Order: sequence, then structure tokens, then C-alpha cells
Amino acid sequence: MIRVLLVDDQPLLRSGFRALLDLEDDIEVVAEAADGKEGLALAREHLPDIALIDIQMPVMDGIEATRRIAADPALAGTHVVILTNYGLDEYVFNALRAGAAGFLVKDIVPEDFLHAVRVAARGDALLAPSITRRLINRYVTQPLHTATGAGLEELTNREREAVAMVAQGLTNDQIADRMVISPLTAKTHINRAMIKLHVRDRAQLVVLAYESGLVAPRDSCHPRPGGAPARR
Repeated sequence: MIRVLLVDDQPLLRSGFRALLDLEDDIEVVAEAADGKEGLALAREHLPDIALIDIQMPVMDGIEATRRIAADPALAGTHVVILTNYGLDEYVFNALRAGAAGFLVKDIVPEDFLHAVRVAARGDALLAPSITRRLINRYVTQPLHTATGAGLEELTNREREAVAMVAQGLTNDQIADRMVISPLTAKTHINRAMIKLHVRDRAQLVVLAYESGLVAPRDSCHPRPGGAPARR
């Protein structure tokens, strides 16, 4: 059973999402909140698998709520999915950096919404390759900042190679094909890298890969297999 927390200051939207989720046998809405502060308290009480959180809310916005959930060891199993009206804007970008696993636009069709909830519950990032490219474009227009204590030196060459491909938006199957390994081995490389780098999910790997210099925007189509971090 996938346990979901809904956090949105619009009761009508919460009701719509809840009605949709309640129809599914494998999904349960455990609580609802109208602002980030209440949502954080309910997350700590119910320990949901997924927290669907609106970005712009009173009292505490979705970015701060995401940051606090991501920083709480007791909520390590909770994946935050940001709800937005506008797609990949400044708020969503900051939420991803704060620890969100991905985001959904509120006008998403029901089938895609339910699929996304299940994807997030598996621990996969809700970042399609097109969204990853837009993140890359964001880094093209801004200087890269070396991530302090990123722990890149702890990665093996194969783990670095896998992380670089995650930063391209590749799936496990695609990574396995390029590395000539099984999808399970590719997933193992990625999971070990996540543990060593202290990140929650693939979305955070994407952000860290570019901030740390493991992959640079100009190399987005040609990651450095097993190479050292890019020097600037």
C-alpha cells in the first residue's frame, strides 16, 4: 500500500486528488494539510511514502516544507513530489535542490498522475529527459558551484559513469545498455552512489552531478565515463 500525504491550500484541488487516489486499491491517502507547517507535522505523524506538496502556500511554503522533510532522518522514506501550475520555474528548481524527488503540473491527466505516484513510491525521480535538459540549460546560464563535501572521491569509476548517465536523464535499462551490464547491476551502481553521496533519489543525483562538476553542461551529451570531475 502506497501511503500519500496531500498538502495544498486549495480544498477543491485536494478533494479532486483524494477522490482520484481513493479509487486505487494500492494507494491510501493518510492525511491532508492546507499549508507546509501542518503538512510537516502530519508527515512526521503518519510517515507517508509520498508527500504531494504545493509550492506556494501560506504559513510555510512547499520549498521550506520539502527542505525540512529531506533533512529529517525519520522521514528518509518519504518522497516529496511538488505540485505546480507552471512547470519548471524558479520555485520548482529550488524545490528540487531542497530535496524533492520530482514535480507534477496540476493539469496532468489522471492516468499519468497515478503512474507518477507509483513511480515516486519506487524511489525513482519524476524527471523526464526533457526536464533534465531544461535543468542542464539552467546550469548553462549560471556558474557551477562545487558541492562541498560531495564525496565524489568515494565513487568507483563505474559508479561515476552511471551517475553521469543519470544526469543525462537515462533510465536504468538505457544505462545498462551503454555500460554493457544488466539493468540490476546498473541499479546497484546508482544505489551505491546515492548512499555514498548522501542523496535521497535520482533527482538529487542530477543536481549534484552538475553542481559538483562530475558532468558539465557542455558535456551533457558526452558524460565522462569513469573520469575525474570537470575542472573549471
